[in-house]
Amino acid sequence: MSREDLIKVNGLVTQALSGSQFQVELVDGRTLTAKLSGRLRRFHIRVLVGDRVTLGVSPYDVSHGLILSREQLSRPPIKR
Repeated sequence: MSREDLIKVNGLVTQALSGSQFQVELVDGRTLTAKLSGRLRRFHIRVLVGDRVTLGVSPYDVSHGLILSREQLSRPPIKR
């Protein structure tokens, strides 16, 4: 199954588990177990509890997901 076949949903990381796995609560209230995608691991993107993420969920097994991206949070401007 390719990445294009996944259903994309947004969620909030509620708990960090071992082995690059996370407990993610979806917008509709369901909770999934998700793991980091290879691209996030390759570029050392940190995902922390409280981050908003985009998940890819297989249409065959909707209880597991793959974290595809982390939402960029707006940072306050640096004063110089």
